[in-house]
Amino acid sequence: MNERVKAYDAKMEKTLANLANELGAIRAGRANPHVLDRITVEYYGAPTPLNQVANIQVPEARIIQIQPWESSMIKPIIKAIQTSDLGINPNTDGKVIRLIFPELTEERRKELTKETKKKGEEAKVAVRNIRRDGNEAFKKLEKSEDLSEDLIAELQDDLQKATDKRIKEIDKAVEEKSKELMKV
Repeated sequence: MNERVKAYDAKMEKTLANLANELGAIRAGRANPHVLDRITVEYYGAPTPLNQVANIQVPEARIIQIQPWESSMIKPIIKAIQTSDLGINPNTDGKVIRLIFPELTEERRKELTKETKKKGEEAKVAVRNIRRDGNEAFKKLEKSEDLSEDLIAELQDDLQKATDKRIKEIDKAVEEKSKELMKV
């Protein structure tokens, strides 16, 4: 693969990594500590990721246990979880916070599957936009650097192959997540 194409392929790879992060944050029937990745807590005046002020564990399949390093952080953590889009009410005994995830209803599973497919489509659009940008850049190169039409066609072909590969990877990731969500 040509160096010029590799630069665009690297951008596509970042899009795929971003999709993986977003899909990891969508919770399936089991408790996944990554659902807390986007939650920040006010810590000494600065918004700080939850995993930097507490120990996060999954002691059982549907329970996440959060143990703050400072007991004064319990109330701010509870508030941050309640104001997030998790939709779970935290329980506490004064030392640890427990998030108990209910079983997903069939309706909620279908909603999450739709959300997963939407995120997959957004990632595909991003990959196609990268391809378009690459093709435009190659056409400009043809004029400015006097490159042959054959070389430009080869670059565009390589870029198309990279695009096809990334689209397949996106489809596979979305399909796996959808299966995981629909599994009871």
